[in-house]
Amino acid sequence: MNDKDLEQLKAKGISQQQVDKQIEQFKSGFPFADIQRPATYNDGIQQINDAQADELQSIYNHSVDKGLDVMKFIPASGAATRMFKNMFEYKNADPDKQSSMDEQKPYKEFFQRLDDFAFAPFIRARQPKTNADIINLMLDNSGLGYGQKPKGVILFHNYPDGPRTAAEEHLLEGFSYAQSNGKIRLHYTVSPAHLELFKEAVKTYRQQLEKQHGLAVEVTFSFQKQSTDTIAATLDNDIFRDDNGNMVFRPAGHGALIENLNDLDTDLIFIKNIDNVAQEHMLPTTVKYKKVLAGFALKMKQQIDGILSALDDQKPGAIAEAIAFVENNIKATLPADFASLTHDQQASVLHNILNRPVRACGMVKNEGEPGGGPFWVNNNGQTTLQIVESAQIDTNDPAKAEIMSRSTHFNPVDLVCCTRDYKGHKFDLTQFVDHNAGFISYKSLNGKDLKAMELPGLWNGAMAYWTTFFVEVPIDTFNPVKTVMDLLRKQHQPK
Repeated sequence: MNDKDLEQLKAKGISQQQVDKQIEQFKSGFPFADIQRPATYNDGIQQINDAQADELQSIYNHSVDKGLDVMKFIPASGAATRMFKNMFEYKNADPDKQSSMDEQKPYKEFFQRLDDFAFAPFIRARQPKTNADIINLMLDNSGLGYGQKPKGVILFHNYPDGPRTAAEEHLLEGFSYAQSNGKIRLHYTVSPAHLELFKEAVKTYRQQLEKQHGLAVEVTFSFQKQSTDTIAATLDNDIFRDDNGNMVFRPAGHGALIENLNDLDTDLIFIKNIDNVAQEHMLPTTVKYKKVLAGFALKMKQQIDGILSALDDQKPGAIAEAIAFVENNIKATLPADFASLTHDQQASVLHNILNRPVRACGMVKNEGEPGGGPFWVNNNGQTTLQIVESAQIDTNDPAKAEIMSRSTHFNPVDLVCCTRDYKGHKFDLTQFVDHNAGFISYKSLNGKDLKAMELPGLWNGAMAYWTTFFVEVPIDTFNPVKTVMDLLRKQHQPK
């Protein structure tokens, strides 16, 4: 590296050793996840009956009443480009092609049901003469500019008192299940370029909710740290440079947000993606199962905390109680020589297994949505519950493909996290990451092919060494908006 390279690294807070390690990773690649079997009912996925749901909600509500500090964490940095992919194809087509597209899916339905979109009044007010005008008003900066804006500031839902953005719907959810100590705390991770848009998007509705409910709303923002960017590589695994000879770095995917999560100082954190919101009339089910997940996480953590304290105090039966919890609830494998270890050595092994961040992850029945699923995964001889993306599975291996085909559930990014240890100290979450769980993708810059590296995903490898529990939740709690046409689903339309 030359002096210019070192200055560039210094400005980003990245060391030369990190770059060297990443280049070696490009050469060696990332291993596939060694999935053993899918997590299913009675084997990794908890089913909750009505009585249990009531109990878990009570545990959460009681904990909040006793001063539990709660926050909601919303990854929201991505632009909505993919949401409008089909509409960009229409925009970029020549007029003759557009005429034929008018009668094709999804365009015909989009134009026929334009008034069912919350942003339609703005477009109608501009009096578009053609379908192409409608698309341009939606995408271009001279109109709504949705082609360049983040999902969080797009008008998702219609209400009698006016439309709401996705970011505003998350505020309402916060009031519904994330109140603690007289306030609601929400944290959005955003792109620096979109910060002011988000601030403006939530400002009025936040003030309205504060006045209506008499509670303070604390909204904070953070950016994906430059120090988590990864080097781009040539196809020959050398450092990729731009036309000016500068090294090219790329944001390392949502896995980099473990740094942002680690900066939060609170007892319990709800995590939910920005586009997973529904109309207000769907809230009761969402609220119930958010509290169920929180209650489950707290119930498990309270048991773990009690066991760890008992181990510290060398209480009679503490070892046996810890072994029973590990075997029955975590399914962790104890060392082969465990029985021959001294009492203190056994306590140390159990302490290492149990003293970790805890998360309860909602799982919905798989109905064909793309994304990760729950599996039992072997990692260095220990089989643990993990959320695994399809890209992490070697589908060319018939045995792994067969295991994947038997998966029954899907990860909707619905997590509740407890990030303090049994003594109340905040865990350093960066110490529980599986750095071998990233992946390499192929991109281009100015017509030149390059290789990009994504860090282990936030709810995949970045949480690989947490204590994980999977809990089934209803499909009605999962209402993502991946394309603009999803806004026509009943979950996003007025009751």
